[in-house]
Parts: sequence; C-alpha cells; structure tokens
Amino acid sequence: MRTVITGGAGFVGSHLCERFLAEGHEVIAVDNLLTGHLRNIEHLGANPGFAFRKHNISEPLLIDGPVDAILHFASPASPADYLAHPIATLKVGSLGTHNALGLAKAKNARLLMASTSEIYGDPEVHPQREDYWGNVNPIGPRGCYDEAKRFAEAIVMAYHRYHKVPTRIVRIFNTYGPRMRLNDGRVLPAFMGQILRGEDLTVFGQGEQTRSFCYVTDLVDGIYRLLLSDYSDPVNIGNPSEITVLELANEILQMVPESKSRIIYEPLPQDDPKRRKPDITKARTLLGWEPKIDRAEGLAKTLEYFRTVL
Repeated sequence: MRTVITGGAGFVGSHLCERFLAEGHEVIAVDNLLTGHLRNIEHLGANPGFAFRKHNISEPLLIDGPVDAILHFASPASPADYLAHPIATLKVGSLGTHNALGLAKAKNARLLMASTSEIYGDPEVHPQREDYWGNVNPIGPRGCYDEAKRFAEAIVMAYHRYHKVPTRIVRIFNTYGPRMRLNDGRVLPAFMGQILRGEDLTVFGQGEQTRSFCYVTDLVDGIYRLLLSDYSDPVNIGNPSEITVLELANEILQMVPESKSRIIYEPLPQDDPKRRKPDITKARTLLGWEPKIDRAEGLAKTLEYFRTVL
C-alpha cells in the first residue's frame, strides 16, 4: 500500500510512519513543520519506501501516482501550540481536512482522521463513550482546537455519506512517549522537564482533575487496526487507567528519588477538563484492541528519552 500521513513529522505522526513502513507500506510524510520536526523522521530517510514533503495541508496537496490510504494527523495538538496558533489550528481542521478528503476522493483512497477526546469538552458523562455529544465552549480559548476537530468529524462523515469515501475517525485520548516535546505544554512532559531541570512541578488547581495516559505504540496499533476495519463511526483509542494530575506528579517525583523538586500549585486554566477516561468497549469488540504498556513501563521509557534530549 501507498500511504500519505499528514503531520508525519510530529510526535504521533512519526510513530505512524515507522509502523506503516514496518508493515510494508510506502509512506509519504507531509508536514509544514509548524509543530513537527525533521529530527523525528531523520532515521527513516534511508528507507527507500519513505519520502517527505514539506507542505501545509491547508493548501491543496497533489500526489503523483496511486494512493491507497491517507492518515490526516496534521494539527497543533497541545494547548501551548493551539493557543499560539489558533487560526492555523482552525484552518488545518477545516481546510486541511477538506483537502485531505479531496485527495482521498480523487485517488479512491481510504482516509483516517485524527480526532480527539477534546470533542467531549469538560464532560458530563464518565467515562466518555462515542455516543456522548460533549460539553464544549465554542468561544473559549480552547475552542479553536475543540471546534476544529468537531467540524473535521462532520465533514469526514459528510464525505463518507455523500461521496462514499471510505473514512475512519479515531478519537485520541492523552498519549505519551518518545518524541514528545518537553515544552509542548502538556502535563506529562511538563512534569518530566521540570524534574530533570531540578524545578518544582506545577500542578494546576488542586490536581484533582484526571487524565488517562496511553503509550504511543499502543495508540498506533489501535489506529492501524481501525484503518483496516470496516467501521466508519468514531472510535475511542486510549488507556482507561485513570489517574489524578496530583497522583501523576507524585509518581514522577518517585522516579527521580534524588530530586529536591516539590509540588507547587497554580490556578486552573479556563475550560480545563475535570475528568478524562475513555470507554474503549468499541475498540475491544470491533478491533480486538486494548493497551498493553502499563504506566510504570511507559513512564520509564519516556523519562529516559527526555534525559537524552534535555
């Protein structure tokens, strides 16, 4: 198969490139490097099945020859990034998704779109099921990301129903692992960067908000299975092991026992979700998928990676 991966130089996108190459695909990674980086894919350059195109998918994309699958993962994905680039985030969710769908239609290709648990906003249903419509503030500071993804899901389903494009939607919950950026604003790399630099760990609010962390190779396996499935409605992929932010901070402190870092508290940001936990019944029943890497193992691998890049 010949597969196009937008956002291919990003954290998740680069791991997707690796997996699809390992499965025998020819891979074309497309990225404008707004938040991605070439170092994430430089080790793939010698693979004859890999190619990189620097391109903003918010502009039309032309690919010569056949294309079998498109994975649309281009978008700022962390609060620090989408708050810094709100218009680019809205454009890649709308225009970028439209362009990726246009390519899929022209090439008779299958398209998988990266959606997000932020679809659910600050949820009133717990754990979050795919049939929950969410509780999102469309004009709040996070609206540029949340509503971009909600629109993207809508246009993907419109192309599926009207143009009969074979589409898949993955709703990704908190994911972590090597190639995350220490300064991307997400809680796990923030904690790890702070403790490795000997700084105090910043917890927002009282740290009672919860997250559910999935190791990146588990996520990629779920995405691969979903692409090859025949299911077109959204599917949650994430780890249902729920933990408070304060508990995570203490776990990371225990990983570096020589550290003198302590926990400090700052006000909770606006519209920060209080609880995050995926219901993965669909992934289990439809895809035979569930996460395999437990948090202790995944955190150890991630901390080791951050030691090498700090």
